[in-house]
Amino acid sequence: MEQIKNIYCIEGLMADSNSYLIDNTDSDSEYNYILVDTGTGESKGYLYAQLEEIGIKKDDIDLVVNTHCHYDHVGGNDFFPNAKVAVHKDDAKSLMDPDSAYNVSALFDSKIRRCDVDIELEEGDEIAGLKVLNTPGHTHGGICLYDGEVLICGDTIFANGGVGRMDIGGDPNDMKASLMRLKDLDVEYLLPGHGPWVKNGNEHIKMSCMMMGIR
Repeated sequence: MEQIKNIYCIEGLMADSNSYLIDNTDSDSEYNYILVDTGTGESKGYLYAQLEEIGIKKDDIDLVVNTHCHYDHVGGNDFFPNAKVAVHKDDAKSLMDPDSAYNVSALFDSKIRRCDVDIELEEGDEIAGLKVLNTPGHTHGGICLYDGEVLICGDTIFANGGVGRMDIGGDPNDMKASLMRLKDLDVEYLLPGHGPWVKNGNEHIKMSCMMMGIR
């Protein structure tokens, strides 16, 4: 685990996505502890233990933000019963329908257990000082969170030039448009949904753009 500003970075175990805990206790928001993505839920003991290392219990989580509706990012939502759930409005329907093919739970031979959405996010919303950017491509409602220095980017892009797959509810043209938008940001820390979080985020975004043929 690593702390970047007020964000604790938790590496995903096995098929789980990475999770990011935002300590928002210095603000006057109703949400003190915000967890971005919860993994599949199949390794909840590991995630609980990581949170407890920094003194956070599952009931302390006020808000879960899902970067998109895929099972490996939302399957653990139900293990945080006190938290509201937020996801972009274009992915909300897929999260609320456990039988939707677009949440890809069938690929994991499982089914989403918690299907409620309390907050349907939109472009420009703000969470703990991070602006919501709708970055479709991997899914229609994929989002990044950006504060001018840190980019939590879900499965839109990864370190070292990776991009999210586009054959399970995504679209290559949308992905290219999202990457063109991200390459104009000033990103020092890139915090993706899988794999390592890295410094010099701009360079990794450029590599992802090159992979998609964007110069």
